[in-house]
Amino acid sequence: MSTGIDGLDEMLGGGFPAGHVVLVTGLPGTGKTCLGLQYLLAGVAHGEKGVFLSLEEDTPQLLESARQFRWPVDAAVDKGLLKVVRLDPRETRQSLHRVQGELGKELASMGAKRIVVDSVSLLNMLSDDEPSRRATLFALAGACRQSGATTVLTAEADPLHPEVSRDGLSEYVSDGVVVLGYRQGPDGHRVGLALRILKMRRTAHARTVQPYSIGASGLLVDAKAVDFGG
Repeated sequence: MSTGIDGLDEMLGGGFPAGHVVLVTGLPGTGKTCLGLQYLLAGVAHGEKGVFLSLEEDTPQLLESARQFRWPVDAAVDKGLLKVVRLDPRETRQSLHRVQGELGKELASMGAKRIVVDSVSLLNMLSDDEPSRRATLFALAGACRQSGATTVLTAEADPLHPEVSRDGLSEYVSDGVVVLGYRQGPDGHRVGLALRILKMRRTAHARTVQPYSIGASGLLVDAKAVDFGG
């Protein structure tokens, strides 16, 4: 499944394996939501239905973010190829019931080939303790797998350990992990963005750290740059 990002596809050997649940983690401002939208619009370009399950932005805000990259998001919504589903963390009881019971069938009925969940970090708001958070996260991943789609989960990185999600659980439900982060110069200041594929089951993926940028058309990964990740 092409990610819609040429350099990332090259690092993956073509794209995300069909049926995978892939975690994209990173600090704020590293482009997690952008990557998710770009992935869905790559499917839309080939007539594939996509679902964006948002726990953060409301639908109008999300669509406006996509318009800034000049992606044909409005046409995709009008044609039924892209659907935004809002899951409000503030509606705790209803959201938990939906994730743990109805969501799998709901997603499957949409016929989506691609799903993005942005962001699973907010699932922590639905649960009061660790076992409940774990159960909710596994239920969400299970619902996405039940639908038959290839799924991207986004998650906030731990500020002290940027290659690990803040909840420390998302990696365990995922078939692959892509880390978006900042690279630092010798003086410790941020000098750019860097991407690394920590794991991707059933692929011979690149293990180097590669620079990327967020431009007028979305994420662009330089897969040819010499690995500078150490």
